Amino acid sequence: MLQPKKVKYRRPMKGRAKGLAQRGNQLAFGSFGIKSLGTIWLTGRQLEAARVAVTRYMQRQGQVWLRVFPDKPITKKPADVRMGKGKGDPEGFVAPVTPGRIIFEIEGVNYEIAKEALRLAAQKLPVVTKFVVRRDYDIKNENA
Repeated sequence: MLQPKKVKYRRPMKGRAKGLAQRGNQLAFGSFGIKSLGTIWLTGRQLEAARVAVTRYMQRQGQVWLRVFPDKPITKKPADVRMGKGKGDPEGFVAPVTPGRIIFEIEGVNYEIAKEALRLAAQKLPVVTKFVVRRDYDIKNENA
């Protein structure tokens, strides 16, 4: 599962994810990608499930980039524990995603395969996403 080797603070504050993505909102590596349209915390498990769906459909051709990484520790108190008595223990890691953030990028496959692979990935994620294509990509001359 995706998680950092080391973190600076074991139990950070939640913070607030408001506004649009200021960085990571343009395609940087591949020709196709999926962009988040909502604000959410994505877990390493969700991202790994989506990545496996993409690579399985692409049949190990092309290249996949995961543009977010779960590096924010999340704490949770056990069930049936009364209020107070401090903060809970770290449970896992999440990647905070805001609207406009590119989550996956792929390259090296044609338009139809890319669209279907990223559709399968989007089904694994608990956020509404949008399929995006690089601005200078020419769909008409792809088969030539």
